[in-house]
Amino acid sequence: MEKYEKLEKVGEGTYGKVYKAKDKATGQVVALKKTRLEMDEEGVPPTALREVSLLQMLSQSLYIVRLLCVEHVDSSLSSAAAASSVATDTNPKPHHHHHNNNNNNNKSNLYLVFEYLDTDLKKFIDSHRKGPNPRPLPPALIQSFLFQLCKGVAHCHSHGVLHRDLKPQNLLLDQDKGILKIADLGLGRAFTVPLKSYTHEIVTLWYRAPEVLLGSSHYSTAVDMWSVGCIFAEMVRRQALFPGDSEFQQLLHIFRLLGTPTEKDWPGVTSLRDWHVYPQWEPQNLARAVPALGPDGVDLLSKMLKYDPAERISAKGAMDHPYFDSLDKSQF
Repeated sequence: MEKYEKLEKVGEGTYGKVYKAKDKATGQVVALKKTRLEMDEEGVPPTALREVSLLQMLSQSLYIVRLLCVEHVDSSLSSAAAASSVATDTNPKPHHHHHNNNNNNNKSNLYLVFEYLDTDLKKFIDSHRKGPNPRPLPPALIQSFLFQLCKGVAHCHSHGVLHRDLKPQNLLLDQDKGILKIADLGLGRAFTVPLKSYTHEIVTLWYRAPEVLLGSSHYSTAVDMWSVGCIFAEMVRRQALFPGDSEFQQLLHIFRLLGTPTEKDWPGVTSLRDWHVYPQWEPQNLARAVPALGPDGVDLLSKMLKYDPAERISAKGAMDHPYFDSLDKSQF
């Protein structure tokens, strides 16, 4: 990691610290994500390797933050120990890795090196909500950002990858070029999505699909589309659509706007693990929650916020929706 000069810590990611850094050789500014790996005798867990190669493949899309390279720093062997283990190993059998067995709590770090972008959709929305010049986001910009988000999500889904934690903080912006990129993608299977980040800040529930909140055991690409709908509404409103502060409150926010779901709306909902009997709310008019949005936008939003995951619009389907008819798609 001597190749990089750390400039500043820019955040605590879900899986570890994130630094802004400079590649000393090229001067390129990058984001370094440090991820602790629990090592087994075999070295880096294969799940982690699979995820990283998946990440590298997906990041070929313009709408996904580019993973430039991966550095593995093995702290489980000091250089002295490594030298002696090689020296004593007169007849090495690499597949046994026996020189690594003496110390099973091996820790090692994986540094993921990403392109650096200095702003995200949350900061962008905040800048339009407060500060010296509060103003709505231009409708054409909302349309463009939403299309790019759908394009990035469609790319992930076409490779069988769910993001599972889409939120404005995870959508990085290149403001000069007007490009939106999905970040924090999918180390979610090797490293399991935590309820709290390791800095103990609560991971936000505002974008979490109702089937996840209700404890559904297997969920689909539709969970990401629910999040996309919440993000769409938030760009229009400049504030969260469902700002719950607990799983229960989160569901109540959703039910109060969309109506308490029934077996008719969503077959099987009352059999989900965490279903309880809830107050019976009637669905409200969705257009009133997003007053600045035209009828096509409201129609698309309603399709993203369908209760039954099987009925929710797909990312590909969303890109063909009339809401995007006035968008020049050739630029993407």
